[in-house]
Amino acid sequence: METTILLARNLKIISGGQTGADRAALDWAMAHQVDHGGWCPKGRKAEDGILNVRYDLTETPSSEYSQRTEWNVRDSDGTVIFSISPTIFAGTLLTVELAKKYEKPYIHICKKLTDINSVSQFQLFISNFGIVNLNVAGPRASNEPEVYQFVREVLDRAFLP
Repeated sequence: METTILLARNLKIISGGQTGADRAALDWAMAHQVDHGGWCPKGRKAEDGILNVRYDLTETPSSEYSQRTEWNVRDSDGTVIFSISPTIFAGTLLTVELAKKYEKPYIHICKKLTDINSVSQFQLFISNFGIVNLNVAGPRASNEPEVYQFVREVLDRAFLP
């Protein structure tokens, strides 16, 4: 257990601040005093309006979500993609393509495919690749309303005693 707590203390959550998976990771990090940051679109644009300044994110020059996505992948050590459905699409699919482009490791954790080993696989992913700056990605809330809670649950199971 102490190893997982130590992992979280040495981790920085990188995310773009969109509703859903992104926001869940940022909220989890703030609730557990885990460092966070990343890029968000110009104007702090998000599905639900302007992203609150309590999230320590830097605006990209563009208001396009794709630039934020690319810069977060580029500037992280690896990416975890959370989803409810096994099929990924839109911005989440772009995240996978960018991870491949930048030769960054990534792992997909899907609630419908989650088994007892998923949390262990996630922990091994972070450990084996020496992830310090972890990009967290996944669908926005309007596409998968349940993803927010799923991200929080997995992060709790992976890092809290």
